[in-house]
Amino acid sequence: MKRLIVKNIGLLAGIGHEGKLCLKGKEMAELNTLSDAYLVIEDGCFVDYGEMNDCPPISDNEEVVDANGGTVLPSWCDSHTHIVYAGSREQEFVDKIRGLSYAEIAKRGGGILNSADRLHELSEDELYQQAMKRVDEIIRKGTGCVEIKSGYGLNTEDELKMLRVIRRIKETTRLKVVATFLGAHAVSREYKGRQDAYVDLIINEMIPAVGDENLAEFIDVFCDTGFFTPEETARILKAGAVYGMRPKIHADELASSGGVEVGVEYKALSVDHLESMTEEEIDILKNSETMPTALPGTSFFLNLPFALGRKIIDCGLPLVLASDYNPGSTPSGDMKFIVSLGCIKMRLMPAEAINAATLNGACAMGLSKEYGSITRGKVANFFITDTIPSIEFIPYAYTTPIVKRVFLQGEEYV
Repeated sequence: MKRLIVKNIGLLAGIGHEGKLCLKGKEMAELNTLSDAYLVIEDGCFVDYGEMNDCPPISDNEEVVDANGGTVLPSWCDSHTHIVYAGSREQEFVDKIRGLSYAEIAKRGGGILNSADRLHELSEDELYQQAMKRVDEIIRKGTGCVEIKSGYGLNTEDELKMLRVIRRIKETTRLKVVATFLGAHAVSREYKGRQDAYVDLIINEMIPAVGDENLAEFIDVFCDTGFFTPEETARILKAGAVYGMRPKIHADELASSGGVEVGVEYKALSVDHLESMTEEEIDILKNSETMPTALPGTSFFLNLPFALGRKIIDCGLPLVLASDYNPGSTPSGDMKFIVSLGCIKMRLMPAEAINAATLNGACAMGLSKEYGSITRGKVANFFITDTIPSIEFIPYAYTTPIVKRVFLQGEEYV
């Protein structure tokens, strides 16, 4: 691969942070920047940067990209998505407008079960083609690392189908992808009224099948009121650990239901949602290995409370922002909008929100040694913006498209 030099960068942001896997508390306000800069990439990795006055001589066999005064940022790292799904659910959107809650729609057979019915009818190839349209969408919006969950299969065959599609996405794009098994997303129709038996199916059949094919790095459970209890969650996490799957928990979306506690106990990499999180649960996260992850797009779309992001940071903890891109509660993977919501609705400063969506997002996927910042030696996933007046403009202009050019592993995405 040729050496690539990006020159005439108006502002180079998210640089450095050598040796830091994530940023916590006051550190999150540190968005290291350099004005009038250059950036050098070799073999798909960042190798150098500095002021344009110090830019090394450029030879004829080197590739040169002129940023024309645009800002360069590390790619967004979106640590919570469900982008492998079958079709949209806009009728449920209309039901929400009419006043039905997420839980009421689920009780009527909508929600996750609706998506499971649709997914069952699709072939693996059809599901892959649908997912790739969303993959292209998020890459063009600046995402370079993404976690993708199963959870719309709810039987062994269809969960494996989803995870095989995720593996195929890994193999056919330069997007960095990690996979999460979420068989405990809801109880399938076949097991209605027999939740214990469905949990046994997950533990005794689904997890061994996923583990035997090495299809998932993580395991997730929707631990919340009306879904899975902390006790059931613990059983599932223990079974996943046998196959090396580390926990990532859906916690406190609908109520404070014990998801944070069980996540910390079983050393989950992250607990995600947190719309109903209490200040007491923030204390539980202190001195733990578990990253609190807010999904403000879900709060926006479902009219739920927003996670206590400001409080989490002020208590000295790290914070992650992710999209939750899915067909029912957050049909958007636009991480720029997520950063805006973090600022507008959670009172984060722009630097904090950007760090939450880059380095900390990478950490919530176990990837921050290689991704999430423009650091010498890390993988060169980044994007160049149109000329913008400041970093603060990014969350301020919340619907303005700013991404001009995208690079994954040092190569431009076209």
